Amino acid sequence: MSDVVVFAGTTEGCEISSFLAKHKVSVIACVATDYGSKSLKEDEYLKIHAGRLNSEEMEALLKKHSPRLVLDATHPYAAEVTENIRSACKNTGFSYERVLREKGVHQNQAVYVEDTEAAVKFLEGTKGNILLTTGSKELGKFTALPDAGERIYARVLSLPSVMETCKGYGFEGKHLIGMQGPFSMELNAAMLRQYDCRYLVTKDTGKAGGFQEKIDAALMNDVIPVIIGRPLQEEGLSVAECKHMLTERFGIAMKSHVTLLGIGMGSEETLTIQGKKAVQKADLIIGAKRMADSIREPGQPVVYEYRSDMIGNYIKDHPEYENIVIALSGDVGFYSGAKKLLDVLRKGNQEEHFAEVEIICGISSVVYFMSRIGLSWDDAKITSAHGKNCNLISMIRQNQKVFSILGTRSAVAELAQKLVNYGMGEVVLHVGENLSYPEEKIFQAKARELTFYEGQALSVVCAYNEDARCAFSTHGVPDEEFIRGKAPMTKEEVRCVSLSKLRLHEDSICYDVGAGTGSVSVEMALRADQGKVFAVEKKDDAVALLYENKQKFAVDNLEIIKGEAPEALKELPVPTHAFIGGSSGNLKEIIALLLEKNQNVRIVINCITLETISEALDVLKEYDFAEREVVQLAASRSKEIGRYHLMMGENPIYIITCQNPQNKL
Repeated sequence: MSDVVVFAGTTEGCEISSFLAKHKVSVIACVATDYGSKSLKEDEYLKIHAGRLNSEEMEALLKKHSPRLVLDATHPYAAEVTENIRSACKNTGFSYERVLREKGVHQNQAVYVEDTEAAVKFLEGTKGNILLTTGSKELGKFTALPDAGERIYARVLSLPSVMETCKGYGFEGKHLIGMQGPFSMELNAAMLRQYDCRYLVTKDTGKAGGFQEKIDAALMNDVIPVIIGRPLQEEGLSVAECKHMLTERFGIAMKSHVTLLGIGMGSEETLTIQGKKAVQKADLIIGAKRMADSIREPGQPVVYEYRSDMIGNYIKDHPEYENIVIALSGDVGFYSGAKKLLDVLRKGNQEEHFAEVEIICGISSVVYFMSRIGLSWDDAKITSAHGKNCNLISMIRQNQKVFSILGTRSAVAELAQKLVNYGMGEVVLHVGENLSYPEEKIFQAKARELTFYEGQALSVVCAYNEDARCAFSTHGVPDEEFIRGKAPMTKEEVRCVSLSKLRLHEDSICYDVGAGTGSVSVEMALRADQGKVFAVEKKDDAVALLYENKQKFAVDNLEIIKGEAPEALKELPVPTHAFIGGSSGNLKEIIALLLEKNQNVRIVINCITLETISEALDVLKEYDFAEREVVQLAASRSKEIGRYHLMMGENPIYIITCQNPQNKL
């Protein structure tokens, strides 16, 4: 007794037989000839029956082995064999399933005929050589063509019996090609050119039969494909659907091998050799449509999906796919979706859905683009503004070369306009669009020339700023650097200590309450250059100075809010840090709002008057901060009077720091 009998002899039949044996399901693979069994290897679970069977012999074989399931994976053009298998299963009562080879992708330039006779009739009215790839069984029908021996080049299996049959039809020498397929597109194309063919006759043998490779070769060489339709309009399972059914029916526990593949820019030329090999082995390609279509083999199953959770669920629900490739643009380690996807897949690995997750790197956009424009990238600031906040202005101001991925058609114009607004209109922008595709576009221009440019969303930019100024590595912009008026300004020494107590991160969200001239706001924005700073000020003259200093220091991540706290803070994003330089008597209400927004916000308060110090200490007690620190700072600066230097004292300042313990900085 065997679990399954597979009528094979095709690539699909061999694949399913091996699949069952691999997972310890006993199977008998029936093939018509010894030649057909060469792709199979007998073992404990796989036995081979070689030899042609009629309907009665099939019934006898099924009764002998009493299979739980019969799979018909014979050739789509073997209509008589399929009818015999169905009849045998009906007469014996065994369960039958048809496994169908997927049809190829048809082309508008091709000629479609119903059967071999119709193909011969069509060719009677044509001139030009013919590459015949339909095999030896119906070769005799093509001898009806009056000039068949001169026009036809027949490609058949290289078996002695087949060659002898063809010779009997009058085909020999260079008009008879004995080879085992399927064949690559390049080899098909070479044969068409070698024999100066005008027509290629084929059956729709699907992916396994190399159908698409034949069609592609024909169209590339201006050869007309003549496609013979399938004799039966059948319904059945694809190989993948069959495997899915088998896993459920026989309780096969499978684990998929999943490959995260960086496909480069998207064209075939930027896919690595290692990547091509992974694609060729894959049972399934997953990815966004543009990426998946750029790498999939003709007829290869594909799922168009880019969301990590949905990909993980699909793999879990379809255990029939043993080798899965997930296509990701560029390199998997360069602003890629691989990071989130890995988390999902590794969780699935722990739940025993996947056997292994492999990562294959690709060519990143920065490597490709910088080589195309002839600039090194080892000294460039590299970032992405695609789908995320990115303060490119600050980076360009401080770095000679900045590379960034963009994400909208107007991104170049918006960047150029900001550069012009901040006095950097002479910065050169190298722009790349549709990299590696036939419509690739690479050019350079000054920012002031691109303020109205509308390009492609699929783009990158490298900004080259000859006048870049390195940022300070510590706090401490000199006071004289700021534009000053009558508004109060936090002096350099106090500013340095206050900012060091804040302990900002590069992506901090900061409030500067009572911003005045904006010296603290500007330094916050310079330090947290990938975050956001909100400068809140109620006085008109101070707000005007804030705008001037924002412009001078090109701190695009600084947003100025005219109004009085706490009301002006209510609609702002949740802060991670807050500096209070002036509260207008509303200190308690301001801190209450800050804590309502974020219990872990880090707050630094500057107090000059004794009344403010008293109010601040009362607030510290009321809210019972876990971390409370008060520093009194008295600084003096030298002043030249004649040939003498006198130390002139600044107003003493109390610097108060407070924060709750969670995630303490």
